[in-house]
Amino acid sequence: MPKGDKGSYTSKQKRQAEHIEEGYEKRGTSKKEAESRAWATVNKSSGGGKKSGSGRGKKEDKSPSKKGGKKGGKKAGAKKGGSKKGGSKKK
Repeated sequence: MPKGDKGSYTSKQKRQAEHIEEGYEKRGTSKKEAESRAWATVNKSSGGGKKSGSGRGKKEDKSPSKKGGKKGGKKAGAKKGGSKKGGSKKK
């Protein structure tokens, strides 16, 4: 199988990659980079090309798709402000 051949992927994985790619292109990523990132996301979540079938392999890891599009920095749910230094103590 030549490098880059998508023949071993299921139709579901191909559809997922297409949708992910469209999302990256809407955000201004080049066509080539968007395709590369889309397949990387599919590979990360599903473990690469697979044959379909009931009960094959492991459950899908959905964390890469939930993470998509978020910038670095603070984690979700982190509280702002609220420094613990300095305040006066009540007796």
